[in-house]
Amino acid sequence: MSPRKSVQQELTREMIMDAARDLFTAKGYQHVSMRQIATELKYSHGALYYHFKNKAELFYALVEKHFLMLDEKLDEVMNQQLEPKEKLKQIFLGYIEFGLTYQSHYEIMFLIKDDEVRNFINNGPNHSYEKFAQSVHLLSGGEFSLQEIFSIFLSLHGFVTHYCRHIVGYEEVKDMAAAHVNFLLKSLV
Repeated sequence: MSPRKSVQQELTREMIMDAARDLFTAKGYQHVSMRQIATELKYSHGALYYHFKNKAELFYALVEKHFLMLDEKLDEVMNQQLEPKEKLKQIFLGYIEFGLTYQSHYEIMFLIKDDEVRNFINNGPNHSYEKFAQSVHLLSGGEFSLQEIFSIFLSLHGFVTHYCRHIVGYEEVKDMAAAHVNFLLKSLV
């Protein structure tokens, strides 16, 4: 009797999501199939359907997870014992750091413009933005208007998208990020 062949590592949701994230970012949502994701993982495409019923559900799971990560970053700063102005600074820097540390996540969260998944990504950004806006409003003592808070958000988003795919990570532009955040805070206070 011959010994059993060793079994491949069990396929997990995380493995699928990691491979899909890379492919979606590199090729775009529309140009990636479940079969391509399976090929990348060296599994049959049927194995993916055990975890996700279709590509849109897989994409939604990615978006949901990424926004939870961003929300956790905000919660982490809000739970620190810091002066309000320092918390604002840490929130702004934290947003930039998240976007440039997790560039493929950020692109999936904010930059994929495919009609098939547009409905999936509407709730995540709205919830995270509301959380961001409420935190900034609270920390500013109600001084910042809704327009100012949205302008801050757009400025942070613009900073991240400007450097996305052009740098390896946050550390490369850490000083520029700090200067940008200090400029924003100075112009608001």
